[in-house]
Amino acid sequence: MATTTSTVSSQSGGVRVHVQKFGTAMSNMIMPNIPALIAWGLLTALFIDVGWLPNEDLATMVGPAIHYLLPILIAGTGGRMIYGDRGAVVGAFAVMGAIAGSDLLIAEFNADLIAGDPDASELGQVHMFIGAMILGPLSAWVMKTLDGLWEGKIRAGFEMLVNMFSAGITAFVMALVGFYTVAPLVNKVMDIAADVVEKLVDNNLLPLTSVFIEPAKVFFLNNAINHGALTPLGLSEAAEEGKSVLFLLEANPGPGLGLLLAFSFFGKGIARATAPGAAVIQFFGGIHEIYFPYVLMKPKLILAMIAGGMTGVAVNVAFDVGLRAPAAPGSIFAVYAQTAKGSYVGVTLAVVASAAVTFAVAAFLLRLDRSDDEGDLAAATAQMEANKGKKSSVASLLTSGSAAGSGPIGSIVFACDAGMGSSAMGASVLRKKIRAAGFPDVTVVNKAIANLSDEYDLVVTHQDLTARAEQKTGSAIHVSVDNFMASPRYDEIVELVQQRNGAGGDTAVAEAPAGIDPAGLLELGSIVLDAPSESRDAAITRAGELLVAARAADSSYVDAMHAREESVSTFMGNGLAIPHGTNEAKAAIRRTAISFVRYAEPVEWKNKQVRFVVGIAALGDDHLKLLGRIAEIFLDKEQVARLESAATPAEVMEILGAVQPV
Repeated sequence: MATTTSTVSSQSGGVRVHVQKFGTAMSNMIMPNIPALIAWGLLTALFIDVGWLPNEDLATMVGPAIHYLLPILIAGTGGRMIYGDRGAVVGAFAVMGAIAGSDLLIAEFNADLIAGDPDASELGQVHMFIGAMILGPLSAWVMKTLDGLWEGKIRAGFEMLVNMFSAGITAFVMALVGFYTVAPLVNKVMDIAADVVEKLVDNNLLPLTSVFIEPAKVFFLNNAINHGALTPLGLSEAAEEGKSVLFLLEANPGPGLGLLLAFSFFGKGIARATAPGAAVIQFFGGIHEIYFPYVLMKPKLILAMIAGGMTGVAVNVAFDVGLRAPAAPGSIFAVYAQTAKGSYVGVTLAVVASAAVTFAVAAFLLRLDRSDDEGDLAAATAQMEANKGKKSSVASLLTSGSAAGSGPIGSIVFACDAGMGSSAMGASVLRKKIRAAGFPDVTVVNKAIANLSDEYDLVVTHQDLTARAEQKTGSAIHVSVDNFMASPRYDEIVELVQQRNGAGGDTAVAEAPAGIDPAGLLELGSIVLDAPSESRDAAITRAGELLVAARAADSSYVDAMHAREESVSTFMGNGLAIPHGTNEAKAAIRRTAISFVRYAEPVEWKNKQVRFVVGIAALGDDHLKLLGRIAEIFLDKEQVARLESAATPAEVMEILGAVQPV
């Protein structure tokens, strides 16, 4: 039975991924053409008979723009995505078949209706946006497939002739497909969808769409719903009525604002700290995706999003408001820019009301949450990226052209809040990999983010700190990790160095022999074995008090260690955490030292299991070799087993100092 459940879950996840990719593809066809939609919206707002500046002559552009120009642009964009300019031309022509076929069907249906055919149903004008999204990529794919069949088989001197005629014939055939197949299909789908929306409106049930739309947004299916259904339906309605409420079902920025404000007041830890900035980006920048991780972190908050969404739709319907064209991105500025004449009051009330309801429900749910766990925002963000189907590999950065520069990589810096623990160990691990690949001249160092300057080729940070690092080092490649000890990003960085710098050396570059003497940095009295089970905060306090007892830091440094943990987790992976203070707390450090605590039972560390806690107080760089040694140990299962079985603090000292450093 368990096996069956796993299989079904896997299949369901696969279906969801395909739907997400479909939604993303549709979005990629629509988004580049948003300026044209905005231009059409301005034409409509100004020059139709109910516009701000009615002008019968200029209004003649409105119909052809939406009926012909916009579908052709979308089809051309879809074709270009698949097969460049060749695909764009074929796709753009093919959609003309669907447009003509749709017009003919509508004329026949309306003629039957006028003639009194009892089986006829009223069918308004259908604009071929969905047809464009089908025929553009499909026609380009057909063209690409056909070109592949005769590639390399055309006699010299005939290439242009074959290329031109094959594209023309393909465009002609696909236009016929559009006329006889796509047009009837799309008309039927749009007719059904229009009937559903009409019934929802007539029965005052349109707010119920939020039950589906709000969860879909969090799982990044909003593009499939918005651009696949709401935009085509809304444009058809706006062409006839001058506005459509359908444009506001998904784009309303109010619910996202309410959620982030609730986190700003009642959230915990990093979620509370980041929520105000996220609210600004979401509400004014229109990037709704920024709030998705906050919902994924605490899924019950989807109730707040649904409640706010339904409230906004209900207010919009009650005031009979709408937009002239899609608001993209979904910022308050874009919404107001497309708001129809006479709808500003209703739209404003809908945004305010939806934000207020979402805030109230989310605040109530957050206040009811008595768990110590503040939620793992980083994990939720990773889940969101997985839901979106995004790749974060360095290889994808390189191929997409988003990586800064194109020259060799000579300097890499690991940056964390204080620059004394997490980044030092991550740098140690990556340095070993870089040198093993044969690149001894590539420097790998660690620094506090506050001390960064824009002189490095590549910057590695914890994913919660990347935005801060980007402000300091805008010209560098930025790589985010969530595990400084064993992140898969390290191998991708090595691959990137190999691509940028060449193949590297034939043999690994060995470290110069040098022993480690942990004495002075780690005292026997600062080692605790088999500590009793306790919470994460108690473990941090224990590690900090050992540093205070060793006269390495003042007691205020322990508070700074807790503050650092609230900002970004010091969990390193492989059962290790290395709590340390913030960069501002270095004044409380008297000398460099570390403490070592082993637990008989794992400590819960933000949903991670920790057996070893290494407290760090560092003034200079004299602790880096020892941290490098610790990093090496925790990448080696045999060495970890030795630490687990060590019976005395002296054995721990011996293990830490017996092998060469990283």
